[in-house]
Amino acid sequence: MEMLQQLHLAAQYLATSGISFLEKKADDSHTNLGFSIDKARLETWPLDSTGTQLFLNYREFALAWSSAEELTMDLRGKGHEEVVTWLKKTSEQLGLPSYHFDLHYSLPYSMDDNFKFELSNADQVEHLIQSRTLAQQALASFLEKEELVSEIRIWPHHFDTGAFTALNDGSGKSIGLGMAIPDTLVDDLYLYISGYRGHDALRTWAFKSLTRGKWVNDAFKGAVLPVSGLTKDMAVQFFQEALARYKNLE
Repeated sequence: MEMLQQLHLAAQYLATSGISFLEKKADDSHTNLGFSIDKARLETWPLDSTGTQLFLNYREFALAWSSAEELTMDLRGKGHEEVVTWLKKTSEQLGLPSYHFDLHYSLPYSMDDNFKFELSNADQVEHLIQSRTLAQQALASFLEKEELVSEIRIWPHHFDTGAFTALNDGSGKSIGLGMAIPDTLVDDLYLYISGYRGHDALRTWAFKSLTRGKWVNDAFKGAVLPVSGLTKDMAVQFFQEALARYKNLE
């Protein structure tokens, strides 16, 4: 999916703003991003004491600062170095420290000297907005129904919408869940949930099957469900049904 790759690459400018301007956290959470459903955009954490943020607007395919000045860059036709130069200049205008593009992880695709950002497929962008929205709403509803607490954030390395929370049943178990982008496990955007005790993933080979989705017990141990065709209620049911298995209720 071409636009997924383009947006994943563009999100790295937000991640590197977190790296450039925020105190490093051991879990890398200073790099993770929020998603505004109303504005269809990714958002950094506040980057200074005045609340300055950098946004990536999906539909406009543009970077923008949350400043009084109109500081926006349309990404269409821009190369990587052009974007970096703009970020260095505009962050300086805003009184931020020096911006630098320096990732400490690798991505499945790269930007060479010939790379240009292009808004090649607006329908794909709308599908990605709808999928992020579905994932975020389903996670929020699930957490509320189960009386669990977690932030819902997008992690720029794997570009997943994710949550992580300890169970409140005294079992010492925790769950990680969210929506992942296509990979070797599923050739589609997909929901996932996995259980842990400490740092160890709980094995799923003996779990009862799910109404939707399937259990995996290989390198990844958990349940997966492609997003295509799902409603929010279906997604919540998937998470709740999987949680019930982890809690040994069924």
